[in-house]
Amino acid sequence: MKKKSMVVTSVMAAVFFGFSALAWTKESDAFSDSERRELASFPKFSIETMMDGSFMEDFEAYTLDQFPFRDLFRRLKAKTVFEVLGQKDNNDIYIADGHASKMEYPLSKPMLDHAADRFEYLYETYLQDAENIYFAIVPDKNYFLAEQNGYLALDYEELFGYMQEQTSYMTTIDLTGQLKLEDYYFTDTHWRQENLIDVADYLLTSMGVTAENEEYQTVELDLPFYGVYYGQAALPMDPDTLKYLTNEMLEECKVYTYETGKPVEISMYDMEKAKGKDPYEMFLSGTRPILTIENPHVDNGEELIVFRDSFGSSLIPLLSKGYEKITILDIRYVNSSMLGQFVEFGDQDVLFLYSTMLLNSSLALK
Repeated sequence: MKKKSMVVTSVMAAVFFGFSALAWTKESDAFSDSERRELASFPKFSIETMMDGSFMEDFEAYTLDQFPFRDLFRRLKAKTVFEVLGQKDNNDIYIADGHASKMEYPLSKPMLDHAADRFEYLYETYLQDAENIYFAIVPDKNYFLAEQNGYLALDYEELFGYMQEQTSYMTTIDLTGQLKLEDYYFTDTHWRQENLIDVADYLLTSMGVTAENEEYQTVELDLPFYGVYYGQAALPMDPDTLKYLTNEMLEECKVYTYETGKPVEISMYDMEKAKGKDPYEMFLSGTRPILTIENPHVDNGEELIVFRDSFGSSLIPLLSKGYEKITILDIRYVNSSMLGQFVEFGDQDVLFLYSTMLLNSSLALK
């Protein structure tokens, strides 16, 4: 018995010291591809940080993020939580009807107020001459998934109503009846472009725009798409398939970015980003503060300005059939007070297109 205890103790000690040695000698990872986030780096030591306790807090975060075989242990933990303990979620991530999603709860009125304040600033500063201003809220997929499967959910009706009250100078366009759960990726937050043709047509009609019907070709990428919830869930799931729509009109549109202060032409669909950490960023090259789309196939003198979040990246190309020019603004990445330096505001149509997720966590809006 004593010999057996010594063997067990020796094995445990070897495992402990082995992991300790590996933890101290392995090169720190800067980014977690599976979780789509930066990992904690080794904190800087000083007497001040040691005395106020912040060094140890940051060191604990560092050790958790840099632990050897971290993704393997995350997966084991997730499988234990779901399959052994029978819990319904892991770190607020749940899986229902084949979809991975993150619980969005509770409703935050201060966040809605912040978004409304930003929108009102834009209206008062730039949009006084605009006759047609529209507001369309994109429901996140919890709208179709959470409450129906017994998970905590936002009071969406209260959110929609509250934002409508706070933005009475806009005409509200209700998208909820145009969408269903199948319009969203299984492993990601976003919606599928190939399912948005009717949504785009509904928006154009609601904004009073007459546009010819367009036939699109659907192109399927030969790359697996593991969305943001795939890594966060840490559970084995089948990847999504990434598809995009194209035709002669979209191929001949000119897309420009203005990050250098001057227009630089880019592609409507960035195939390099389709191979990157977040393939959804292939649509309009992902997060860009200012973009324009010019459509040589339209000659109606109409222009549109869209204030948007990432959901707009895949939808806005489908709106281009109704406008000669679309200006796309993302005030998460450019301060609202600077927009007048880059955009000539006038009597363009204006669309505020934001997801419930962004509105309920709106501090990124500048």
